[in-house]
Amino acid sequence: MTAVRPSNARKLRGLKNISWLTARQLDKLYNAMTITIVEKRGIIFDDKHTPNAAYILLSGVARISCRNRKGQRTLVIMVAPGMVPGFPPPVPGISYNFRCEAVTVCRIGAVDLEAFIEISLGVASADFRRLAASYLGRWDLVQLRCANFMSCTLEERLALILLELCENFGVPDPKGVRLTLPARHRDLAELVGASRPRITEHLILFEKKHLISRNRRQLVVNKERVETFLSQAHIAGDAVAIGTLAS
Repeated sequence: MTAVRPSNARKLRGLKNISWLTARQLDKLYNAMTITIVEKRGIIFDDKHTPNAAYILLSGVARISCRNRKGQRTLVIMVAPGMVPGFPPPVPGISYNFRCEAVTVCRIGAVDLEAFIEISLGVASADFRRLAASYLGRWDLVQLRCANFMSCTLEERLALILLELCENFGVPDPKGVRLTLPARHRDLAELVGASRPRITEHLILFEKKHLISRNRRQLVVNKERVETFLSQAHIAGDAVAIGTLAS
């Protein structure tokens, strides 16, 4: 009896932002890819040498970072397995030095962008829009986050980031949603624009308020409590604003 090998499509089926492709398309995509291993902290690609290629994170965790106005490299997006977001179009006179880096050992599939589009063509228009959204990534979330952060306290910013990480890296847990990646205090500090010691202080406070807990070394977020906390903070902020206007 001859053993039946799983199709290449099965190897890509679990990647949520390309799983809508048909099995035949996934097979073609896998066969067209060049697969490499990028060690922890290695650069997957950057905007100085952006090739005409699409990248798919097959396993591991990556991150996209850029230079801030002080010239310091800061974290922008954590990337889960699936299609890696492309960088935003360059802005004349401004250099962000975007870079995609490996947080853990990463298995990366690279495919010529034209070949990728050719393989993907023929899908429904709604699916093609999903493809475009996957390639461009959720930069709208980053923009909204930055806009919202302008009027948020550090506690609120940290709560918003924890909810965002739950969406991309969360799995069910008896106490809420467990993050499958290490929630390093330094990374959280970069995402909310604060110092690492202050993030540590607030995480301790969050644990005392039962907003978060620990499952061994992984962080568990009580989404309901965090959402309630943000809702109450929003109501309190509105009350203060109304009181200020009344006076």
